[in-house]
Amino acid sequence: MSNSDTANFIPDYNAVAEHYAQIIAKAGEDLTRDGLLDTPMRAAKAFGYLTRGYHQDLATVANDAIFDSDNPELVLVQNIEFYSLCEHHLLPFYGVAHVGYLPNGKVLGLSKVARIVDMYARRLQIQENLTKQIATAIESLTGCRGVAVVMDASHMCMMMRGVGKQQSTTRTTSMLGEFAQNTQARQEFLEALPRRKPAFG
Repeated sequence: MSNSDTANFIPDYNAVAEHYAQIIAKAGEDLTRDGLLDTPMRAAKAFGYLTRGYHQDLATVANDAIFDSDNPELVLVQNIEFYSLCEHHLLPFYGVAHVGYLPNGKVLGLSKVARIVDMYARRLQIQENLTKQIATAIESLTGCRGVAVVMDASHMCMMMRGVGKQQSTTRTTSMLGEFAQNTQARQEFLEALPRRKPAFG
């Protein structure tokens, strides 16, 4: 989708609400009762918000916030909270992302790192792909020597259905450039991260 397409996108909430109404009715509910009268439209708008990343692009999100820097040392943005939807069950998974990179003359505005995480998280995802997409985006924007992304998340598809493991968390990593090739650089990044916590502490 081009920049102009994303800027001009208008969601068809009415069509989506009709589908939600059918799903709710098929579950055995009465769509005419007070608590459900506006639920299909609310759900349609919520789904649009939770998947708005499809209608954003990297250049617009970065907004030219790339600056010259002669500091080659690790830049690490920790504990970036994110919320996403599992593409297998449409159930939420959520947690924190830790993003680090080794500049090569350019740095990215810190808030843009968080916005990039959000852009990719607000799509139907699996955590493994989400982690790599964020790393690749940071690399392409900054031309850095290396980028590392670690994501810790709790998955509702494991917690409230299936195996029902409420304390489980999942960690995924993506290492590019020097972080993939240099054991010392990778270890420095990993040791700087906060310790993982259970889903409910």
